[in-house]
Amino acid sequence: MAPRCWRWWHWSAWSRSRPPPSGSTPSRSRTPLASGFCQQFSTQEQTPQICVVGSGPAGFYTAQHLLKHHPRACVDIFEKQLVPFGLVRFGVAPDHPEVKNVINTFTQTARSDRCAFHGNVVVGRDVTVPELREAYHAVVLSYGAEDHQALEIPGEELPGVFSARAFVGWYNGLPENRELAPDLSCDTAVILGQGNVALDVARILLTPPEHLEKTDITEAALGVLRQSQVKMVWIVGRRGPLQVAFTIKELREMIQLPGTRPILDPADFLGLQDRIKEVPRPRKRLTELLLRTATEKPGVEEAARQASASRAWGLRFFRSPQQVLPSADGRQVAGIRLAVTRLEQGVGEATRAVPTGDVEDLPCGLVLSSIGYKSRPIDPSVPFDPKLGIIPNVDGRVMNVPGLYCSGWVKRGPTGVITTTMTDSFLTSQILLQDLKAGQLPSGPRPGYAAIKALLSSRGVWPVSFSDWEKLDAEEVSRGQGTGKPREKLLDPQEMLRLLGR
Repeated sequence: MAPRCWRWWHWSAWSRSRPPPSGSTPSRSRTPLASGFCQQFSTQEQTPQICVVGSGPAGFYTAQHLLKHHPRACVDIFEKQLVPFGLVRFGVAPDHPEVKNVINTFTQTARSDRCAFHGNVVVGRDVTVPELREAYHAVVLSYGAEDHQALEIPGEELPGVFSARAFVGWYNGLPENRELAPDLSCDTAVILGQGNVALDVARILLTPPEHLEKTDITEAALGVLRQSQVKMVWIVGRRGPLQVAFTIKELREMIQLPGTRPILDPADFLGLQDRIKEVPRPRKRLTELLLRTATEKPGVEEAARQASASRAWGLRFFRSPQQVLPSADGRQVAGIRLAVTRLEQGVGEATRAVPTGDVEDLPCGLVLSSIGYKSRPIDPSVPFDPKLGIIPNVDGRVMNVPGLYCSGWVKRGPTGVITTTMTDSFLTSQILLQDLKAGQLPSGPRPGYAAIKALLSSRGVWPVSFSDWEKLDAEEVSRGQGTGKPREKLLDPQEMLRLLGR
């Protein structure tokens, strides 16, 4: 592989004083190019060293844009997991392989001579943001939203209550969730929230396991789902049909899910036909599909399909969780108490749900909270708004910290799809390059990764390179071939390190 441009004076001095550990794989060749491809740049304007924290869509799209629009920029991507791609790998449902095709684009970015991936590095613990800012001309925080919104109701801590985020991580092979072990021996599950993640979770719970056998779902999760007794899934929202957050594609998949039938209360849709005339077209199409499903008599073929269905799912509107109810021995969830709500006057998303004073209890043995993801603060030196769950910024520039930027969910909050994040990340990159051109970033050379590698080495941290990841990737693909799966994901970080000879 062609080497990445580098400042020979710094690399040579560093490499003489710090030999690489035996058995380690260098993350990218750092020797200088022979024939002048990498000029002896003396200013950051010619060779900006840029660091991106996070290797999900926000991180990779930011890096991609920087590399494309600055011919000499060098970008290092740091990631706390041993493997790249963030929520594309750990969040996208296993039965949506087409959404994961974006990994091909990210792989091309990571293979660029001017880009390097460093996994197994926890920014804020292994290396601080001030240390990164000292080593690079600019730092972009793109680490996403790795936490979930708590319900903050009594009983939330009971066995059988999980965040949808953890449940998704479990079936998608996120190492920190591999021990989740949800008990699916109950008849009824309740999902709180009505977004795409809620529908993903409901679909995975109700899909016949044989339909998942050729996906990249983990074998451990598939084994649990094969034994599942869940026959009914309620998807509960505080507001009404006009305020659901899922999209029409995900709704259509639920309606057509083999072996299941939808349960919608026609009373929830009274008067909706007239009200949807003025709403934007995507919302109108979505609501019309809900309306047809709730109120129209299915055709002969569809009626026969629904009659033979052994499982069902339903949308419960105007309900807000008040308390998780325990079993008689207090050791397990047995139900959830819901406050009945009504909508206060408002327009679209501004419409608020307020309690009417009535409550109802819904028996269930599993509760999955899907009311949103949230970001965490990464480092004491970085401002953070705990209420909004974002880094305060203006157009991606972190407020009051020159040279520090953010993109993706940590910039705007956990909303939108991958293309939304792409646009957002391109904008942050554009702003950074404008600042670079205007001379607003530090002048003079910066050591970049050489300085950080020295720090990590002194702290006993051994980063995982993209070529390391490609070895793990080949191992996963090989393990999947025996059962006809695209891959069998590695779940244990220690096993991954052993496979890499660490």
